[in-house]
Amino acid sequence: MKTEKINNGKTAFVFAGGGSLGAIQVGMLKAIIRTGIIPDFLVGALVGALNAVFFAFDPTPDGVSRLEKIWLGIKRKDVFPLPPIRKFFGLVQSQKHICSPKPLTQLIRTSLPGEYLEDCALPCMVIATSLFHGHEVTLTKGSVLDALLASTAIPGILPQVKFEELYLIDGSVTNNTPISTAIMNGASRIFVFPTGICCARKAPPKGLVEMILQAMSIAISHRLAMDIEKFRQEVEIRSLPTLCPLDASMFNFSRTAELISRAEQKVSEWLDSGGLNSDSDLKALQPHYH
Repeated sequence: MKTEKINNGKTAFVFAGGGSLGAIQVGMLKAIIRTGIIPDFLVGALVGALNAVFFAFDPTPDGVSRLEKIWLGIKRKDVFPLPPIRKFFGLVQSQKHICSPKPLTQLIRTSLPGEYLEDCALPCMVIATSLFHGHEVTLTKGSVLDALLASTAIPGILPQVKFEELYLIDGSVTNNTPISTAIMNGASRIFVFPTGICCARKAPPKGLVEMILQAMSIAISHRLAMDIEKFRQEVEIRSLPTLCPLDASMFNFSRTAELISRAEQKVSEWLDSGGLNSDSDLKALQPHYH
């Protein structure tokens, strides 16, 4: 496969957070890698950090296929294992998080293609947030497992992670779609991999975790649209088209195959229609109704 490198500065792939909607990014990768475009580096937060790291270790169609197989095997209990209802209220009173990190830790550990971030085939930056100081932390070296657990440590849902001397929580608190981080590291062309917003739901979220994730979905999409508008005059930004209407929640992992397939088709059609040479359409990332 012939690959294309952008010579005008650096090209970055930037991956947003989005829980189970991270499956959408896998479909996007399946389509975009067929163009032969290879980034100089990747940046990701939350589930976007997982997808960015796994792609950075093996930025090939085979690597994307392996990532897809991992996603197809994920169940909600592998990421957000809820305690039995009889233990829930006592858990809330005695601990600072609802879900145990053990299943997610096991999922990442058994799937990892490498142990350290510096071993990635392409440079990869994982975004987290300092729990005490409140600033964005960009992780480029050290344990992949710890970096990913830190970036996905949603406050109240999963516990903070100690990474060297810092206590870290999820990257979305400070920068859920780290376009600015990519620019600060020399990117002049950025491909954004969003997850979208649950814009077509007909009923409110059913529980506390799902409510938190729904609120995050709104915040992530809103911030992303604002950042693209803010930085599009400085650098070339292409936001890959996300799925709209979308009624799957960030908590539901039962529709992974559907989301991957729809995203691959959507981005393929976008590429065929000249999407790489046109401004990003941000309507699906902004508040709207169906």
